[in-house]
Amino acid sequence: MPSTLIEVRRSYSPEQEVGLIEAVQAALVEGFKIPQDDRCIRLVTYEPHRFVVPQDKSQPELYTLVTVSAFSGRSLEAKRNLYRALVLRLSEVGIPSDHVKIMINEVPRENWGLAGGKPGSEIDLDYEVEV
Repeated sequence: MPSTLIEVRRSYSPEQEVGLIEAVQAALVEGFKIPQDDRCIRLVTYEPHRFVVPQDKSQPELYTLVTVSAFSGRSLEAKRNLYRALVLRLSEVGIPSDHVKIMINEVPRENWGLAGGKPGSEIDLDYEVEV
């Protein structure tokens, strides 16, 4: 049940935006083994002067930050799989691999309010978090 934010520094067409979102979703399914229909992904576009990036990037307008907030419990191997999948999937939509930054915020299940205000620790997810 990750909540994911994609932040970019240029405008994309609606079709390209969907491509970015779908690339990230595919990586989450692959890396964290979440169900395909478990979706909460937002895309935010900044004016370049409002999103400062490292100066060594050859195409700074393509710099992409992906922040995944997820339940605690994934193994380091699952995180590595997610990192690889994100870089691969985003490269397929034109984002250079060295222009992707990924951050995972792990949140204890009891700190998520879901299903009408229940703690996430009291919800049956129908999938394994500790992958």
